[in-house]
Amino acid sequence: MDTRELKFLLKLLGMPDYRAPISQVKPNNRTKAAERDRLCHTLCDRGFVDCNEEIVQFRIAPPGNALLRLDTSRLPVTEDEIKVLKACAEESISPKDTDLDTEHRQVVIRKLVERGLIKAEKTIIQEVWLTPRGLDYLRHEYIPSGSALELNLNHLACYLQFLRKFDSSQTDTEAKPPSKPVPKPVNPQRRLTEKPNDTDIWYAVEELDRLLGTDNYLPIFYLRERLQPPLTREELDLALYRLQRGDRIELSSLQEAAHYTSEQIEAGIPQDIGGPLFFIIRT
Repeated sequence: MDTRELKFLLKLLGMPDYRAPISQVKPNNRTKAAERDRLCHTLCDRGFVDCNEEIVQFRIAPPGNALLRLDTSRLPVTEDEIKVLKACAEESISPKDTDLDTEHRQVVIRKLVERGLIKAEKTIIQEVWLTPRGLDYLRHEYIPSGSALELNLNHLACYLQFLRKFDSSQTDTEAKPPSKPVPKPVNPQRRLTEKPNDTDIWYAVEELDRLLGTDNYLPIFYLRERLQPPLTREELDLALYRLQRGDRIELSSLQEAAHYTSEQIEAGIPQDIGGPLFFIIRT
């Protein structure tokens, strides 16, 4: 690891929760944005950091063109995805040219990129954070070598505080019995004001799973926090059943209840036999 990459990681160590807007993570004041972004991508490739990137320019890919020539009513593609493909069929466009709601157009575009139907031509890194792999590397594997002339005492202070915080947490863990995990809160400002359709609900599941890191096992109570209101409990239950019948999601029951409160468990969908349906799995 060269000095610039190390300074990038040490900068993140000094940020709350080891994450920050990319503009705050320059290795030094002379580092240009292009070089900073290159360092970020290099560290992402090595698994030390991860980031949010906004796609700001994209065009259709050959598989997307081929899809538009088919009967899309028989394909697993949404109306919003078709709208994006048609919008960029002739030339490169920006997200605003899709006429999609700003609430979820990046989700639609990223999904199409992942499926190879469109190609991102320009992206902007918004936020970057240290991954568990990056933290483990700095804590257990990194061995300083060579000259430290390019590092300053602020970098050293971030590293020392990080090591001391870890040492303190280890001591607390040994002294106290493990506690029940605390679920991550959902931002109440993300609540919708109009009733979403089934596609909106599917995208909400995808977004919450990504933001909360639930590894495609999203507890239903998170979705209720987001969508009730404007939906009623019954309306959301029926929508989830429709998505299940359409092979967009699967619903799974809860096997181990120890990590959840009674209110969270009651937010599942009751069944006549067995425990409630509790997890949403995108298919």
